[in-house]
Amino acid sequence: MELIFLGTGAGVPSKGRNVTAIALTMLNERNSIWLFDCGEATQHQILRSSIRLSKLEKIFITHLHGDHIFGLPGLLSSRSFQGGDTALTVYGPMGIANYIRTSLVVSGTHLKYPLEIVEIDGEVVFEDADFKVICRELDHGILSYGYRIEEADKPGALDAAGLSALGVKPGPIFKELKEGKTITLENGIVVDGSQFIGPAKKGRIISIFGDTRATESELVIANQADVIVHEATFGLEMGDMAGEYMHSTTVEAANLAKKAEAKRLIITHISSRYSREDNSELVSECREIFPNTEIATDFAIFEL
Repeated sequence: MELIFLGTGAGVPSKGRNVTAIALTMLNERNSIWLFDCGEATQHQILRSSIRLSKLEKIFITHLHGDHIFGLPGLLSSRSFQGGDTALTVYGPMGIANYIRTSLVVSGTHLKYPLEIVEIDGEVVFEDADFKVICRELDHGILSYGYRIEEADKPGALDAAGLSALGVKPGPIFKELKEGKTITLENGIVVDGSQFIGPAKKGRIISIFGDTRATESELVIANQADVIVHEATFGLEMGDMAGEYMHSTTVEAANLAKKAEAKRLIITHISSRYSREDNSELVSECREIFPNTEIATDFAIFEL
């Protein structure tokens, strides 16, 4: 699983940062890619990455400001031309369906794949046997969500050495024991598979935030996450402006990660007032509070 940052700027693109789009690649887990937000020129950014639109399964939109959605109609259209024929689902706040459908109708765009649009109504956005996505409303003046992606726990490893000592040979029996079944061997020994399975491997938790001011509701999304992706539009010295424009500072993102007892923080959505040379200062402000902090740049890849 990897996070690929396709755009890490705020509001308007700059020479060094495009506007927001983050890909979560899950090729080993489900042979697909999820996209979080789709700012203008996201499809151009994808051309410079390893991402294939045909693998795109779901798009989660945090809110309807232009720097998070203006790339969506073009990307949906291009997916048809690039061989995408599997179903795609877009999740987002109320109004996302009207925006997408109007854009496609007015431009005369016909998609060659099934498109489902889900306007969020409730805390659980998506759930299957492997992943659960929940959301919580943030504080940005417009309806803006944070998403928490919870991976299901994986069964523990089978104690093959212990079974071999009992005379159990690898094969179909191992599969049954891995499922926790009890079997009787030819020599009469009864083997309880659950006794030969190690502790479950805890699933990963990824928290991805839309634009927001610091708010207590963020803790629900961030609690004990393996990684938090949070906006840090402004540095410490711009706290008043951050509050006025309903954004977060570096230290607010870091304080959230610390309070949430998260393992890792990645800051993004950096104002165009900051150049690449300012990155070290911005990340240092976070590390004063939460040491395991990194700053995202366009095309940066973080392995999870």
